[in-house]
Amino acid sequence: MKIITAVVLTNLLVSFSALSAPSKILFGSCGHQDKNIPIFDAINKEQSDLFIFLGDNIYGDTNNMSVLANKYQRLGAKPGFKTLKAQTPIIAMWDDHDYGQNDAGKEYPHKEESRQIMLDFWQEPANSPRRTRPDGIYTSYTYGEGEQTVQVIMPDLRWNRDALNAVSKLEYDTKRKLNNQGPYSPSHVKGASMLGEAQWQWLEQELKKPAAIKLIVSSLQLLPDFTGWESWANFPDDRKRLFTLIKKHKVNGVVIISGDTHWGEISQYKHNLDYPLIEMTSSGLTEKWKNVSPNKHRIGDFTHQVNYGDLSIDWQQADPSISLQLKDIDGKAIMQSQFKLSSISPY
Repeated sequence: MKIITAVVLTNLLVSFSALSAPSKILFGSCGHQDKNIPIFDAINKEQSDLFIFLGDNIYGDTNNMSVLANKYQRLGAKPGFKTLKAQTPIIAMWDDHDYGQNDAGKEYPHKEESRQIMLDFWQEPANSPRRTRPDGIYTSYTYGEGEQTVQVIMPDLRWNRDALNAVSKLEYDTKRKLNNQGPYSPSHVKGASMLGEAQWQWLEQELKKPAAIKLIVSSLQLLPDFTGWESWANFPDDRKRLFTLIKKHKVNGVVIISGDTHWGEISQYKHNLDYPLIEMTSSGLTEKWKNVSPNKHRIGDFTHQVNYGDLSIDWQQADPSISLQLKDIDGKAIMQSQFKLSSISPY
């Protein structure tokens, strides 16, 4: 697998074959460093080409940077994580708990220190732009070459995120909670954003780059309209802008993976788009949430058991087949969506 990046990657990453794109990408989120993580056994048996940590990779939740660093080390000491790191290339984005505080955004006072601790743990090179960008740790990677390429786009939904719009405690307790919904509503502030303008300019340029598959790695759910919890739906201008850019630049092959929720599901969104967007939410590696929120874009059922995601691509077919599967602690498929690359490539 040929890898093209803006920075020098670790020895494991650059050792890939240049002959083929990844055929199997696994991913997951929401793993607590103080719990056993037996699902790593199933993940490691798969021997994937790449593993993506989607966020909440630890539960830091602190203003003490020594505590945060120690929690990363607890994850690093897990035998299953050690095996994964030894045999599989890993890339990672953060969400709120590894960023530093539950539901935190741009106001978090220790984000610069947290950034360096996070990137040290994931062995980001010292000269990586992720270490010094003034507006976050967003990045992208391109794997493969020619007609067999996968571009992984990883926005940072924390560093620049504006204030959330929360309902009163009374409304949450008497209405939202009864419907398995969280305390947040879409922002009414014009221009409110999770990404910030500089990151939006970067993202637009990334979307315009050639690739057969554009894998958007979102630490929060993107397609569900409203859950009341953190999601792109709380910043409708951001969500609309992404959909508009996909149409404007005729971006083929977009697939979305997300985490955060403590449940797993597949969503599909078609409104005012030229092809359906598919999102697989994989959460969590250890964490569970039984009060699953409604989602009118959900395909099939959901799971609140521990899970990880599997994106597999059959490049041997003239029209490559794409399989998205959510898998349980034993590596068995809980749900799946299969489609041809041509079905998400109308341009």
